[in-house]
Amino acid sequence: MTVEQLIFVGLNGYAIALDRETGEIVWSSDQMKSGYVTLLLDGDRLIASTNGYIYCLNPLTGAIQWNNPLKGYGMGAPTSLI
Repeated sequence: MTVEQLIFVGLNGYAIALDRETGEIVWSSDQMKSGYVTLLLDGDRLIASTNGYIYCLNPLTGAIQWNNPLKGYGMGAPTSLI
């Protein structure tokens, strides 16, 4: 499976990858803090932000590669510069 075959959804502390053709769940990660999850696909990394925490996930597996609580920065959504 490739990143182009996936649709990424963030909700209630979950990051989820769906098969673009079937809508079936390919993987689901519930390791993030609860709350609204925003997602940003940055090449070979899926960046997830929730409640002031930021996570870097493998977009093909959902495995967390790293996380950062960003203490003192408050809450927000990741953005991309093109």
